[in-house]
Amino acid sequence: MITISLCMIVKNEEAVLARCLETVNTLVNEIIVVDTGSEDRTREIAREYGAKVYEFAWRDDFAAARNEAFSKASMDYCMWLDADDVITTENQQKLAELKEHLDKDTDMVMMKYETSRDAAGNPLFSYERERLIRNGRGFRWEGRVHEAIVPSGKILHSDIAVTHCKIGPGDGDRNLRIYERMIQEGEVLSGRSLFYYGRELQAHKRYGDAIEALESFLGGEGWAENKIEACLNLAECYRATGQAEEAARALLGSFLYGSPRGEACFELGQHFQAKKQWRQAVFWYEAALGLKPEAENGGFIRWDYYGYLPEINLCVCYDRLGDRQKAYFYHQRSKRNRPEAEEVLWNEKYFQDMGMDEPKWQMDI
Repeated sequence: MITISLCMIVKNEEAVLARCLETVNTLVNEIIVVDTGSEDRTREIAREYGAKVYEFAWRDDFAAARNEAFSKASMDYCMWLDADDVITTENQQKLAELKEHLDKDTDMVMMKYETSRDAAGNPLFSYERERLIRNGRGFRWEGRVHEAIVPSGKILHSDIAVTHCKIGPGDGDRNLRIYERMIQEGEVLSGRSLFYYGRELQAHKRYGDAIEALESFLGGEGWAENKIEACLNLAECYRATGQAEEAARALLGSFLYGSPRGEACFELGQHFQAKKQWRQAVFWYEAALGLKPEAENGGFIRWDYYGYLPEINLCVCYDRLGDRQKAYFYHQRSKRNRPEAEEVLWNEKYFQDMGMDEPKWQMDI
């Protein structure tokens, strides 16, 4: 059986740290907590769980802090979590099994990171992260913001998920502030940093600057999954500035970097639906439904873009085309996925008023 060092960096996390550690403390062999300047009970809570607590002067560099935490680890593998992450009971069991049976020559275990869920607990947004890293093999975190370890060596793609359960807004300006300080200091942003800088600009509604950064990233070197995501981000920026045709071109551009993704197909459906070009919209929505998320590629996945959202919009499009049978079919499918959604309940009444809830209208979904 392998041994695991849980390595965390924290600051003022007294509201969530115990919740996190409760879900993982029995699965790891030591807990390393690097504190970057807490002024609350964070350090005391960590020690209550047997953590070895170290202080580290914050210098706007997440990679440096994570490397410091990893440097203190003494077990076979390092695992990282943020304080507002949790591991559900189901995934605790999977992690326990992995710990029991993992080949010790595995360098890295990838796990899903679920950052958004619906009311029923189904993931809405997720991506794959390097979560369990073999100790003593020279792996290093890179990037002052949105830090990462470049996956290499013998990699296992697992179905274990870590769930992000953020409480409160946090410092929404921090990442952008760090990037702009890097630029002011004359640092040339790497492709990955330029991508995330563009996303931060987009989040702050600085769409013109975001377009410039994302276009620059697409014109240089970068990971294919980031290129695909950058096209989606670029499309959103163009839409926000009233450039619908440029948005559509950006979405189509995503096909240059990999197989079509449900996210791009759905957004193209939205483009044509807004123009009341129902048949074109239907084509793209049905294309989205016909695709499967490519989870092992590591990119961002918006799960509803492969199911509920195309379904609810196909109901509308087929209704506008006068094909009530198909419209009702997609209503049934969307109802299966989100029975309590406001738009589903509205559609249910709409079809009931037309008498389409009778058995003769039922179709195999």
